[in-house]
Amino acid sequence: MALFVNRLTHIDVSLWCPERGLVGASWRVDAELDGELGDDGMLFDFGEVKPWIKSRLDDGIDHTLVIPTDAPGISVSDCAEGVCVRTTLPYAMQVRGPRQAFTFLPWSRITPDNLALHLSEGLSRRPPPRVERITLALSDEAIDGAAYTYSHGLRRHQGNCQRIAHGHRSRLEIHQHGQRQPVLEARYADWLADSYLVDRGDVIADGEDPSRLTTAYRSPQGQFRLSLPRERCRLLPTATTVEQIASWLADEIARATATSTRVRAFEGTDKGATAEAGA
Repeated sequence: MALFVNRLTHIDVSLWCPERGLVGASWRVDAELDGELGDDGMLFDFGEVKPWIKSRLDDGIDHTLVIPTDAPGISVSDCAEGVCVRTTLPYAMQVRGPRQAFTFLPWSRITPDNLALHLSEGLSRRPPPRVERITLALSDEAIDGAAYTYSHGLRRHQGNCQRIAHGHRSRLEIHQHGQRQPVLEARYADWLADSYLVDRGDVIADGEDPSRLTTAYRSPQGQFRLSLPRERCRLLPTATTVEQIASWLADEIARATATSTRVRAFEGTDKGATAEAGA
């Protein structure tokens, strides 16, 4: 007997890609549980399925930086902050932070399919009573229109969003004159694609290399530090919450187009913020 739950939850992470570098991702999680029915005629109470699986994903991979340690140019070492990850391909990155901010997997690349298999095997090792096997499927949200991926960290956040390199894949909607603007949406989604969004207040001086940008902060989980090519970064004058991202984009677009603008910025799937700016 199998029990299934579609759209059980979502996972938001950043991952290192050998071709694209630092990439934000948001995956829908579908689950199937196999086992034997109990005397009550149930395999597992639906009311318990979601919190049981979600709590394990939230305490594990969610809001981490997922590193394929067998990818070319990856090195991992201990450091004062906890763990230091260095990369060389497709560009140089260095990120330091507490160990819980990372997920390390002995693979050459991260895909939704191999990650779903890995998570399924982990959940199936100690399943709930009567459940013999748990199978997860991860998939991107189907987005009709513009979407972009980004990574960020929120120094003031009390939860896992404080981790300096976690990310999202998000819709972007731009409205002017009461209508969606697909050309603008595509242009700004392309500009933001695979970017790192930085609170200008977290930027620190780091040598004399103008081509690189370093951000660092201390938050409740520990000390974090990240160095990236400056061209991969987009600087905001505020914290990079979705509310501030929406406001920043509305201001930028209204200024560039000399037109009043309303932006609906998403943070991953099915949540986000709306902001407006005058011309």
